[in-house]
This record gives sequence, structure tokens and C-alpha cells, in this order.
Amino acid sequence: MQELGINTPDVNKMEITAYGDKVNIRTVPDITINDYEIGQDLSYQRPTSSNVELLINKGKYYAFHINDVEKKQADIEYVSRWAEDASEQMKISVDSGILADIPSDAGSDNYGETAGKISGNIDLGTTDSDGSSAVALSSSTIVDKMVECGQALTEQDVPQTNRWFVLPAWAATRIKTSELSEASYSGDGVSMLRNGRIGVIDNFEIFVSNNISPTVEGSVSCFSLVFGHKSALTFASQLVENEIIPNPNDFGQLSRGLQVYGYKVVKGESMGHLYAKAA
Repeated sequence: MQELGINTPDVNKMEITAYGDKVNIRTVPDITINDYEIGQDLSYQRPTSSNVELLINKGKYYAFHINDVEKKQADIEYVSRWAEDASEQMKISVDSGILADIPSDAGSDNYGETAGKISGNIDLGTTDSDGSSAVALSSSTIVDKMVECGQALTEQDVPQTNRWFVLPAWAATRIKTSELSEASYSGDGVSMLRNGRIGVIDNFEIFVSNNISPTVEGSVSCFSLVFGHKSALTFASQLVENEIIPNPNDFGQLSRGLQVYGYKVVKGESMGHLYAKAA
């Protein structure tokens, strides 16, 4: 989740050592803006940062055998390959859980059929029994709908910078086959169909992920596409165990690793989700 630019504490300084640890994270206070008149005495605010306690209450591990006979017969460094794959699978498992969990913590004005704190008329989709209330995204509609997601954040006074949007591969394809696929729209003289990069749309930095699990309504696959600002979510993680020990029951060794982590939506108004289906 660090790819999203979310608030990620310095875990080395936090000294996360085990499952159940707690991390204190300081939030940024709102600064008061006052009217000014020539000659007046200035009123000074004393900003205070409240602490958010982040519980490291989740963990993922891997564990596999290393047989001495197989190791000697192998023509590749398969143990290091297995460890690399374990690290990648760990990342996928963590991200999948987070992306499935956080949509329910979005601000109440940033999802549903009447989203928009001011307008109240932005349709970001909702659940039902057959998928008919999910927003259908096609190459001709996806960019407009993402702009409306940006409007929902703007109506919450969310900063224009450091916004992000997570899309499944099929939604990214809709963008790449939209009008934005033309080099004249992408702004750099190179079509995104040539370089594969989407980049930024309406101040959203776009991330493509296969870790967004669908919800099947009837025969329709629907997805909660999360978008927001880096201030919305905080995340901390640490690989606290990574070791190779003798196998007491066979010739060889045992490799195992434990990653502990925690996350929390700290500003729901800075995050939303679009409940969508492919069209």
C-alpha cells in the first residue's frame, strides 16, 4: 500500500517488533484562517496534533521446506527464487485484504447514488441483487465518472495534490481505449497505448491492481474502486521474522517469515469508492 503514497510511518523508528504492537501517529491539525484589517492585533492559534493509535493487529507468514537432496540436484538457486516469490505473494495478500476492507470507511458523501457533500447528485453506484445499480464503465464514460469522483473530494475541501485512484485491469483498459489514448490528450506526445502508462487523470495518480476482489450480484461482477487523498489512510508494516532453521524431521532446513501490519482510515472524508461494473 505504500505505492499509493498513503501516510506510512517510519517503521524502523517506530520499532515494530511483534504482532500486537501499537504505533502512535500524529495527525495534521486544521489551521484557522482569519480576516485581516490594517492595524489590528493578530490572533495566534496554537495548533495541536492529536495522536491516532494504530494497532499492529494483522499478520501474514510463509513457511516452506528446503530439502538437501533436491537443493543439490537443482540447476537454479531455487531457494532464493522461492523467497522472492513468497515476498511478492505476501504483498498481494496484504493489499487484497486492505482493498476489500477500507471502502466501508469512506465518508458518507463520497459513495452511493447521491454522493457529493454539496451537490448530492453524483451517482457512484450501490449494491443490489442483480448489479443493476452499479455504475457501468465503458471507454466513453469512465473518464467522466472519474472526474465526478474528483468532484466529490473537492466538495469535501480535499487538496488537489496527492490524490490517488486504484483500478482493476479491465478499467485501465477502458481508459487506454478512450479518447485519452490519443497522444494529443496525454500531453507528452506519446500515446498511452504505446508506452502502457496511464499517469494522472483529473489530479488522480492512477494505480492498476489485480487485488480488488469482485462482488458477484446475480451474474454480474461488481468492484469497489477506491479513490482518495494520502491523508485518508495510514499503514505500518514490518517483516519481524525471517529465518532458516534445521528441519527436525528431514534432511534439510525450514524457511519461514512473518510480516505484521496494521492500517486505519483516519480521514473518511478524504476517501471514497465507486461501485462499478464493466460495460
